[in-house]
Amino acid sequence: MAELVKHWIDNAHTPGVTTRTGEVFQPATGAVARQVALAGSADVDLAVASATKAAREWADSSLQTRAKVLFGFRQLVDAHRTELAELITAEHGKVLSDAHGEVQRGLEVVEFACGIGQLLKGEHSEQVSRDVDAYSVRHPLGVVAGITPFNFPVMVAMWMFPIAIACGNAFVLKPSDRDPSASIRLAELFAEAGLPPGVFNVVNGDGEAAGALLDHPGVAAASFVGSTPVARQVYARGTAAGKRVQALGGAKNHMVVLPDADVDVAADAAVSAGYGSAGERCMAISVVVAVGGIADPLVNAIAERTRALRTGPGTDPESEMGPLVTAAARDRVTSYIEAGVEQGATAVVDGRGSAPSGHEAGFWVGPTLFDHVRPQMSIYTDEIFGPVLCVVRVPTFDEAVELVNANPYGNGVAIFTGDGLAARRFQREVTVGMVGINVPIPVPMAYYSFGGWKDSLFGDTHVHGVHGVHFYTRTKAVTARWPRQHHGVDLGFPTHG
Repeated sequence: MAELVKHWIDNAHTPGVTTRTGEVFQPATGAVARQVALAGSADVDLAVASATKAAREWADSSLQTRAKVLFGFRQLVDAHRTELAELITAEHGKVLSDAHGEVQRGLEVVEFACGIGQLLKGEHSEQVSRDVDAYSVRHPLGVVAGITPFNFPVMVAMWMFPIAIACGNAFVLKPSDRDPSASIRLAELFAEAGLPPGVFNVVNGDGEAAGALLDHPGVAAASFVGSTPVARQVYARGTAAGKRVQALGGAKNHMVVLPDADVDVAADAAVSAGYGSAGERCMAISVVVAVGGIADPLVNAIAERTRALRTGPGTDPESEMGPLVTAAARDRVTSYIEAGVEQGATAVVDGRGSAPSGHEAGFWVGPTLFDHVRPQMSIYTDEIFGPVLCVVRVPTFDEAVELVNANPYGNGVAIFTGDGLAARRFQREVTVGMVGINVPIPVPMAYYSFGGWKDSLFGDTHVHGVHGVHFYTRTKAVTARWPRQHHGVDLGFPTHG
């Protein structure tokens, strides 16, 4: 019998009530690595009941107590970063160096959350009226949930639960059933750090578990990261149930390269940002917009680097790019490559049929480069979520900005140039939530907030940073008077003066 990845409820492993299970694959070999318990509504009920029981006492704990537990958790994650990276690589397939980077970026959010005493300070105004003071405080919501994707099983979850828990909430996490083990290990480490039972629960599962969380009356808010069609559904379903929802959707991130850019620098950036993690990143560069005469030398430089990439198992130190997460993901990406060829794009580098020797059963697609891509082609319009990089040629800066702004996604964008005035103008005019200037993947630091515009975000707030604190708390405004004498009845509307 294959090992079963169980749920985590009340600081303990449990197979749950529902008997459904799913398969977790080893992407490099195509073999089934283990089974995962798939939660139903009864399992979600158990997790929410556990969280509800724990939420009040945790909310009443001191800020110092919460910070102490978070500091302990931070130390344990740091000590176990190699183990976590290996779990990510085993089930997702990304190379170990990439997995280590994911753990590090998650740790940075924990470090931010350790400063919760500073982050939860309210406002205070004395003497707003005679002998009257006004102030505001932030209160936790109670039980909140996170529904996270397969591509960053550690980092995206840690965008959410450290801040939510630091703010005094209890958290129920529903990770992807494709790579669930890292989430369970994080829960074990949090318990070891002293987090009380019920404050952090993990229910593994598919859409049934996600829907149960979105419908559950005991869940006050939900955070989601995934594709745009699903994000739209999550937002509609959660808000219809009266919840606060932030749902981050898909992306089609452009990298605009102006004629004055350094070709080698831009090519290095495009290849790194386009093929890292086999393109399974919501911040991957999937479109290079070559402006004017830089197109030919830029495409040649990208092609040279693309052909030199080493694709292989994530555990091999020589590998620069690993497999895709599942056979279905592989087949989907391959179908887009076929469509690109059929629709007339130039396949400069074709990644089909690139399985490493001895790993033919794995989920492989090699890095692929298309030139002369037009905006009507499916390889441009759709989020492929694989190692497919498209080059669109435009003659002018204005047409580059127009192309980016016409795209329905608005997650991330980059510009490569040595012209500060052009970069400043681009930064102001582009309708995208995260902008990189000579930086290909502009993921904000933990003390800023991550999120896009347009069809890349449904909701009013981004994740982590100050937006995260605001999302997981609600403001209470207090007006206080301590009278020294009786003032009598006054039916007039109260004014300040």
